[in-house]
Amino acid sequence: MLKPKNLTTMRDVALALSSGGARGLAHIGAIEELEQQGYRIRSVAGCSMGALVGGMYAAGRLAEFKEWMQTVDRRKMLSLLDLSLSINHLVKGEKVIDALKEIVPDVAIEDLPVEYQAIATDWKNGREVVFSKGSLYDAIRASISLPLFFNPVRRGDMILVDGGVVNPLPLKQASKMAGDMLVAVNVSGSYWGGESKAKQLFEARRRHSRSLPLNIIASLIPEGLDVNYFSLTQRMCGLMIQQNAALSIELYKPEVLVDIPMDRFGSFEYDHVDKISTFGRTKMRNALHAYAEQLSQQATAANHSFTSQAMAWLQKLLGLKHETLPEKHQK
Repeated sequence: MLKPKNLTTMRDVALALSSGGARGLAHIGAIEELEQQGYRIRSVAGCSMGALVGGMYAAGRLAEFKEWMQTVDRRKMLSLLDLSLSINHLVKGEKVIDALKEIVPDVAIEDLPVEYQAIATDWKNGREVVFSKGSLYDAIRASISLPLFFNPVRRGDMILVDGGVVNPLPLKQASKMAGDMLVAVNVSGSYWGGESKAKQLFEARRRHSRSLPLNIIASLIPEGLDVNYFSLTQRMCGLMIQQNAALSIELYKPEVLVDIPMDRFGSFEYDHVDKISTFGRTKMRNALHAYAEQLSQQATAANHSFTSQAMAWLQKLLGLKHETLPEKHQK
């Protein structure tokens, strides 16, 4: 991918959107800020929630999707969970896709106005699977198939689960797509140092909840105990996702990186779209400003270097002429 030389050559964007559950609502604000500042998003590669938000944008219906998300509260979230008694998943995942189709009809990926790719994982061989054609919702459904939570998608001989298992931040795909400027939004960044959002919610609810299941769980986990089966599993998965995302960033070096700590918001805070998307917009604004400053400094340094070289060349030229003057005078 060509690196931009100045501010006028960096307006076409290839965008990579990471996995991250409800934290991925920050992608909405990040996209809004890019457009507000006049950038043209030529292509989107997304994983899990990034595939969902990116797909809504590529279909030209991001505003409608955001409006629908603003109607989501805890009761609506529960109504979209088609629970299953299966031994390999808790939720079938059909209701939420059907609800989305009512807002944004299905479309072939190759017919989208913006180039689009979604990433899933083949559970059998551990390889990533890239959707670049076919049904938009088939791609999204495969990419969001969080293991143990959503029913895996069977496609031919493959069993497809969440793309975040192997490639949570698809910079590899985005770097080969249309656009002069590679931009990444990673909502599974390093922990920000504050108290875990999950811990805050759990501690608050255990004190005030009348839920029998929660009270049973709370009775098994002593108050204030940070290390338990749930926290260990969550932390283990979080570390693997963070390391894979960090490796992708190191390999493909996006010009602009928005990095949101994994524990800044809860993975299931889908009823807080305004708060999370606003945070994503602010982070993108800051990242774009930092990049513009970097380009300005590079341009200043380049001009200074050119001026210094030109002066040195001129001094050398004048020095040579001065040395030849006595010879001419003698003649």
